[in-house]
Order: sequence, then structure tokens, then C-alpha cells
Amino acid sequence: MEDTPIGARESAKPHLVVHLVYSFGHGGLQTLLAQCIDRLPAAQYRHAVVCLTKKTENSAIVGRADTVFYELGKPPGNDLSTHVKLWKLLRQLRPAVVHTYNVGTLEYSLTATLAGVPVRIHAEHGRDSVEINGKHARYNLLRRLLIPVLDAYVPVSADLAQWLRATIRVPERKITSVTNGVDVVRYSPPRTASAVGPGPFWIGTVGRADRIKNHVGLLDSFQLLLERFPPPQHDLRLAIIGDGPVLEMLRELVAFRGLSNKVWLPGARSDVADVIRGFSVFALPSLSEATPVVLLEAMASGLPVVATRVGGVPDLVLENRTGLLVEPSDPTAFADAIATYVLDGEMRQRHGIAGRAHIEAAYSIDATVAGYAALYTLHLSQKLRRASRRARDVRARMNAP
Repeated sequence: MEDTPIGARESAKPHLVVHLVYSFGHGGLQTLLAQCIDRLPAAQYRHAVVCLTKKTENSAIVGRADTVFYELGKPPGNDLSTHVKLWKLLRQLRPAVVHTYNVGTLEYSLTATLAGVPVRIHAEHGRDSVEINGKHARYNLLRRLLIPVLDAYVPVSADLAQWLRATIRVPERKITSVTNGVDVVRYSPPRTASAVGPGPFWIGTVGRADRIKNHVGLLDSFQLLLERFPPPQHDLRLAIIGDGPVLEMLRELVAFRGLSNKVWLPGARSDVADVIRGFSVFALPSLSEATPVVLLEAMASGLPVVATRVGGVPDLVLENRTGLLVEPSDPTAFADAIATYVLDGEMRQRHGIAGRAHIEAAYSIDATVAGYAALYTLHLSQKLRRASRRARDVRARMNAP
């Protein structure tokens, strides 16, 4: 039986999809992955999540009890032993699909090929601070070299799709766009929403504390707003939710600037849906984005958005209808846009309602799940047909006189 192709054994069972991520902490990618796992048809697919480094308690957000998590304990830098560990695990699990996410896991598509996994899919959900502009020569060379072993590249925004075509030179037949979606039941407006209610005016953002998210620029904008709307006439507050490599630096900067009583930096939270509902406006000052899940969550929660005009954000935020867009790295313009909502509660409410409607119409998690289900089914059926033809050819040659 050792010659049986991976994915072909126990054909009555649902196909196993292995999702390979760098880690499974708190973040938009992890939230989206958990929702897809829970919603993909259980009769067709079962799942395992393999973390190159480690998982956290956040793995509990996956609701399907039959989903298994594995940790490979990868150390920093290049490590051949992690490839060996993954190869052995894949030979043991014998999945039908390996789905890798972002550049940190891309090289392991080759490991999956060597392990005999029939379908290899790679999703691009955005860039980290090392490749903000998408021109990192080594990463892009890796993406190009692995085109032959990948069945599909999956960009989550039109901006990323165009970059894959023009910069990486991925053939059109290997690009399948699947837009991120959100659970509009879990993320919904508060029942007692008010455009001009009493209490603090909360400017909030959620995301990994990383340089690419430009939280320092948001702090600069917030200080400008405090000068423009001083207490006690106004009570502006800032919430920066999320963990990451620059969190402690941000906390030190907030203390140095004397803003500790105005800025909340709690780190990662498991109750993001509830926290977002307490914001007055959502801020996304990022230097680079694709289709950020947290922006979908904020708009589904009925919040107006002030965001930078980067990546796939302009496709999501309808300017002057669901939010306001500014150029990146311009704290004054960002502050001016937020000030518009501070001054105009009616606009804030109108844009929040329009944002919720836009998400319900175009960014449902059900559409995302249907996209991935169709992608898996397409490539598995193609591989099974090819395997069946090869088997017939072998039998024909064996039976030939």
C-alpha cells in the first residue's frame, strides 16, 4: 500500500486539507481561517492546522472539534530540520491539499510536493514590514521559482492579483482571487448606537503591533486632534488593540508623551467584536494592506472608517460614503479626516450604516467559503482525473500482448 498516492486512501472519508501558517495567534488571517474551517462542508473536507512555530490559546476559535493542530517549533532563520519534520508529518497525514499562507510558509510548498501531496495552494493575504512595497527581490524570486509546484496562487485583493501578474509573472491560469469575508452576525452594530451620545469619543484600531501598521503615525495624528479638541470640552481617546514586536515601544512612547490617560494599549484581545462596538470611528493608518479582515469587521459593526489609500483598501472603503481615505504617512491629513467625524455626528452615523450595508452585500464570509470550496474541488477533480487516466494507461500497457 505504500505506493498509494496521498489523498487516495480511504476515499469514503472527506478530503484532508492541511493549512500551513507561521503561527496561530490573534489576527485577521487566523480569524478568517477559523471561520472557513468551521463553514466548509464537513462531508467534503476535514482539516489540520500546522504552525511552523507555535500555536496559542487562540486556536480555540476553531469550532470544529475534529480539527487538529500541530506545532513544528521552527527556530528563527533558515532551518532544514523544519522541512524534514513537515515532510514526515505530511507522509503520516496524507492530505489531499496543502494550503500555505503568506510568504513565511511559501517555501514549504516544495516540501509538500516532495511528500506527494496532490494539490498545493498558496494564499497572499498581505505583506509584512520587510516587503512593504512588494519589491523584495529574494521573496519575489522565491514566489517565481515555486510557480511550477503550485496549482494556484490566491490573492485576496485586486491589488495583490495585479502584483502577482505584473511583478511575479504568475500565469493567469494559476491565479484565483478569493476576497476576504466577515461573519456579519458576530460583527454587528450595537443595538443602542447613537451618533451624538455622551461619553468619550473613541478612535480605535485593531491589528498586529508592527511597523507596517504605522501606529506611531496614528499617535501623531491623535496628538494633533487633542490640540484641536482639548478637554474638558472634548474627551478624545485612542485604542490600539493587538500584540506584536513594537507594542512595548508604543507603550513607552505613549508614556513619554504623557498620553497614558488617553491611550489604551491592552495587547491582544479575544473579545474584539465587543471592543469594536465601543469605538466611535475606526482608524487604519497602515503603510500597506490587502483586504484587511479587521476593516471588514469594523464596517460590519457599523463604524465609519478613516484609512490610508493603500492596497485593496480603496476597493473596500467607498470614499465619502462609508469612510474617508488619505494618503499614507500624512498625520495631519489623517487627523483632519477623523476631525470630520468628531464634528459631524450625523455623517458618522450615515457612513456607518452605509458601511454595514456594503459589507452585507459584497463581503460575506459565506462567499469566501464558497470560493475556497470551489478552488479545492476544481484542483482535486483535475488531479483525480489525471491519476485515473494514468492508471488506465498502466493497465493497458500491462495487458498489451
